[in-house]
Amino acid sequence: MSTKTIDHSTLTKLTQAGVVRSAHVIGQAGGWGVMVKYGMAERALAAQRSQQVRVFKKLETLVEYLKGVGIARFDVDSVNFSTDSLTSAKRPDRAEAMKEAHKAAAYTKWLKAEIQEAIDDTSPTVPHNEAMRQIRAAIKDK
Repeated sequence: MSTKTIDHSTLTKLTQAGVVRSAHVIGQAGGWGVMVKYGMAERALAAQRSQQVRVFKKLETLVEYLKGVGIARFDVDSVNFSTDSLTSAKRPDRAEAMKEAHKAAAYTKWLKAEIQEAIDDTSPTVPHNEAMRQIRAAIKDK
């Protein structure tokens, strides 16, 4: 049986219009979901990207979310909730991306320091033609 869902935008509009009759927070494996009743319909809140039922890992986060969309009163069913089912999400792809971002930031910092050092250098400069003559002579001598 597929659960019909409602997205954040629609929930916000329905709440602003004053047609949301109730919200029911349900404990489940991995966190908390919410069912919203409006008119004759009842829908589960969907995650933004996947459109699957959204699961909040922390009840506090869900409470803040509901208050943010204008739902301050709701009931809670914790029968199926278990702290044993909560696991931290492992994201090796994000960890690698963060490592790369840190490497890039370190390189940028190093490069800026090198450029500033060159700008601050007060030693006499060599004109381009003279530098090219010296380079050609060095190549010819090899």
